[in-house]
Amino acid sequence: MTIQPIYTPGQSITVGAPATVANLVCGFDILGLALNAPQDILTLTISDEPGIRIRHTDDYQLPVAPSANVAGAALLALLETLPVPVGFDLVAHKHIKPGSGLGSSAASAAGAVVAANLLLNDYFSKPDLVRFAMHGEKLASGVKHADNITPCIYGGVTLIRSVFPLDIVPLDAPPLFVTVVHPQIEVRTADARQILKQQLPLRDAIRQWGNIAGLVAGLLQKDYALIGRSLEDVIIEPVRSILIPGFDAVKQQCIEAGALGGGISGSGPSVFMLSEAEHTAGQLERIMQEVYAKIGLPCKTYVTTLNHHGVTVIPPSSI
Repeated sequence: MTIQPIYTPGQSITVGAPATVANLVCGFDILGLALNAPQDILTLTISDEPGIRIRHTDDYQLPVAPSANVAGAALLALLETLPVPVGFDLVAHKHIKPGSGLGSSAASAAGAVVAANLLLNDYFSKPDLVRFAMHGEKLASGVKHADNITPCIYGGVTLIRSVFPLDIVPLDAPPLFVTVVHPQIEVRTADARQILKQQLPLRDAIRQWGNIAGLVAGLLQKDYALIGRSLEDVIIEPVRSILIPGFDAVKQQCIEAGALGGGISGSGPSVFMLSEAEHTAGQLERIMQEVYAKIGLPCKTYVTTLNHHGVTVIPPSSI
């Protein structure tokens, strides 16, 4: 017997979907973490009328046709698996700028399916929600990657051991401060993937594997020095960093100022740095601002921490 989802037409829920940092320098497509700021705000209402209706209250002019919208694509994938017809009305306000490298598409897709699942009385599992949200990522970038989706849903730091079949490993991590600079240019994920090399020297692969293993071990052992030594990318960063003005100056000066390390957030152009201490994170923000002021490129900065909860419900009184 198929278990029917429990839901109430007309019921609404508002969630905050966090920004995420994918790759974590050496873990291309397999590592990611969730941030406490910024976050998108999504309000979803369940309806007896089949289908999905989307409205944006931000200024990004994103498509509202469900099949052309990353949140819509994720919700369509969810609806296809339900044994009964259900509809959704979605109102979205994005604070994570599309093309920022901070998981904007993942926040929309993950936020939408988590909200839908809450309205359906937790009918689906977290891995199910990741699979649905990956349809949004495929629409955005052409690839069903989960390195932003997974921390957005699970919170904290996550490892995607495998996508097919999906195997997600939440990783414990010590307290970390994250400083992010978003130069006000756009790097499309699809474009950033196209410039990557398809073949690698074995020596580079071995070095990268060591860094990934070291970073995971450093997080689990709460070894800040090991985390810092492992934040090295010999494969992706050398190619993608040429798309980001000021990248080399930001990275060098931040590490000299005491950052554990860092690099490109996702496909860029945002750059992130990890710190053990809050005062260091604030100093890194000033360095980032000074670098971009010197080259005359506007930027937005954040000093934040790990979000350990992922997508969360926002009470009506807080909206």
